[in-house]
Amino acid sequence: MPFRTLPFATTLSLLALVLTCADTCGQSSTINGYRTDTGISYRTSTDAYTSKMCILDIHYPRDIKNFATVVWFHGGGLTSGKRAVPEQLSEQGIAVVSVEYRLSPKVKVVDCIDDAAAAVAWTFANIKKYGGSPRKIFVSGHSAGGYLTSMLGLDKHWLKKYEIDANAIAGLIPFSGHTITHFTVRKERGISGKQPILDDMAPLFHVRDDAPPLLLITGDRELEMLGRYEENAYMWRMMKVAGHENTTLHELDGYNHGQMAKPAHPLLLNFVRKVSKSIAP
Repeated sequence: MPFRTLPFATTLSLLALVLTCADTCGQSSTINGYRTDTGISYRTSTDAYTSKMCILDIHYPRDIKNFATVVWFHGGGLTSGKRAVPEQLSEQGIAVVSVEYRLSPKVKVVDCIDDAAAAVAWTFANIKKYGGSPRKIFVSGHSAGGYLTSMLGLDKHWLKKYEIDANAIAGLIPFSGHTITHFTVRKERGISGKQPILDDMAPLFHVRDDAPPLLLITGDRELEMLGRYEENAYMWRMMKVAGHENTTLHELDGYNHGQMAKPAHPLLLNFVRKVSKSIAP
């Protein structure tokens, strides 16, 4: 078939189509039976910063039904960090919802937690259409993400705003998260990060016997940030005192605060698989 030169107007139209597809079609990809959809808004707002930050990515299997899902919150002290699907959780028979959220000092920590709650509520509302089970939604995150995990799972009022019972979460897996009041909350109040505070902005304040299963993981107590292991050890003890039987604590010897996430992921996966087996689809 002879080559034909397209009219100039047609060429411009095709170029526009290619450019549009580069902007929109690049928001999803499928590799090894897993699809990743990116840049999904989980809340609507007329505020430009909120619209920019309140987005998530979802990585999920195409050939598995009623799979478990991990909602993952990045670390960064609630002042920095970017969403990403942890490599160790990719293509593991589960979905990962990786969440971006607003950051201090542009917003208060209560707004960070509210964003996290909205993202979890989005997951409950939408995971079934991706093939996942709403009964198998786990929440996890590293450092600041661990703090968000514990606050959402233990203080029920954050998710209640979105008509979600925090006890519907299948399990909580905070990695090296504060269990006392977060140091960024203390900074908002003019309190030193080395001055421990425990109030209603502390996960420890909300220990209760009917919470979802809780897996606490930290780095080595001698290498962690500012007593982070000891905070989590106290959380473990007080959950037990409160009557919560399904709380487990792991200390990863030889790993500091930043290093502990990679070896913690297999523990997370084992926990998710174990708990999921006890849950009907």
